[in-house]
Amino acid sequence: MSLNQLTIHELRDKLRRGECSAREAMQATLDRIRAVDGKLHAFNHLDEADALKQADAIDKSGAAKNGKSLAGVPIAIKDVINVEGQPCRCSSKILEGYISTYDATVIKKLKAEGAIVFGRANMDEFAMGSSTENSAFGATKNPWDLTRIPGGSSGGSAAAVSADECIAALGSDTGGSIRQPAALCSNVGFKPTYGRVSRFGLVAFASSLDQIGSFTKDVEDAALMLRAISGHDAMDSSSVNRPVPDYTKALSKGMRGKRLGLPKEYFIEGMDKEVEATVRAAVDKLASLGAEIVEISLPHSEYAVAVYYIIATAEASANLARFDGMRYGLRVAGEDVIDTYGKTRGAGFGAEVKRRIILGTYALSSGYYDAYYLRAQKVRTLMKQDFDEAFKKCDAILTPTSPTAAFKFGEKTEDPLQMYLSDVFTIPCNLAGICGVSIPCGFTKQPKLPIGLQILGPTFGEEIVLQVAHAYEQATAWHEEKPKF
Repeated sequence: MSLNQLTIHELRDKLRRGECSAREAMQATLDRIRAVDGKLHAFNHLDEADALKQADAIDKSGAAKNGKSLAGVPIAIKDVINVEGQPCRCSSKILEGYISTYDATVIKKLKAEGAIVFGRANMDEFAMGSSTENSAFGATKNPWDLTRIPGGSSGGSAAAVSADECIAALGSDTGGSIRQPAALCSNVGFKPTYGRVSRFGLVAFASSLDQIGSFTKDVEDAALMLRAISGHDAMDSSSVNRPVPDYTKALSKGMRGKRLGLPKEYFIEGMDKEVEATVRAAVDKLASLGAEIVEISLPHSEYAVAVYYIIATAEASANLARFDGMRYGLRVAGEDVIDTYGKTRGAGFGAEVKRRIILGTYALSSGYYDAYYLRAQKVRTLMKQDFDEAFKKCDAILTPTSPTAAFKFGEKTEDPLQMYLSDVFTIPCNLAGICGVSIPCGFTKQPKLPIGLQILGPTFGEEIVLQVAHAYEQATAWHEEKPKF
């Protein structure tokens, strides 16, 4: 098995034993990218010389043998997280030529653990989308079927992990942008509790919803990544100051005595029958491992998509006002300042970003703020209360991650509402600020496409989510299957 095909913990053990070097692992990863990314397009930018320089520094320092958890591990970064000296364009024309002048907090933490931080993974522009078709640099393809989307907005990160173009990757999740592509590409996508991981250095889309998380090849790797990037940060006012546990210790515990909730609202009309059957089989597998399955209700879930597309677009309208061509990125000169603003934003933003800015500005406008934004926030509170009540009856919640497997390119681009419904099962987690993971649980038959099981936990309940995910993973072999690509 090539070094780029290993998990974090497998590569870490080899490096610690001196069976390979960080440079060899990085070189194997770069060779894989050269071989396949011309077809896949998981990356917007790649600095091979810098990646190898980082690897050489790790080898020289002996960091791998000194116990650093991610020493020598090549980790790809979604093009929305700042890495000093690398472009951060958010897959948008409006940030043309911008080079980050600082490291995001999560990047500092990864580097402190010895990780090789490389590459800019493709995404939907400013993280707005569910298919990675909205990138200004072209769509990423799904390694399981090149005619289909990889999910979004973190499609490049998900595809890169599945195609072994990296050992792990960082993404961001505003309404499912880690979990949904993880499900469609068959890897483990973890979205931490809001406030568990610093957002400093993440280009903001919707500040009350955004959270940085990881894509990995198995659950143990997700635990390692979560421990590495978690923790309080004074640079992020929403960061919560509480101890970071060793998440790997939760993995060895079984399912005996655990109560897992199954929300009736998440098995809906219009959901793909193969997806439903596969997820229900996964639930049965967890029951066979000793878990008690209990029916729960999340009655306000039906409003999730509507609430999300008011709150998220309103916050995007405010956050994206900073991209005006005055300080960095693209500038299209006009007759005066206002004309320059208009021409720059008109040329720099794609159609979906413009759509959401317009929707958000409307929702915040005089006479409509109370009718839309304020009301949406009130319903959001009710949804959080639904989850609080549910977690009194169960330890974690099981749902499908996505209502369908990966769809074909162009299938939903003409109908934004259908595209938005791709995140119907993932959005409530962000609105409530809780944690969740998507793990592989099977495949459709013809064609063979991945299906994901979503496991949701209470606020700062990452340990129980990882425990359930690991128990299921150890009892199945879905995560071991690779795309023939």
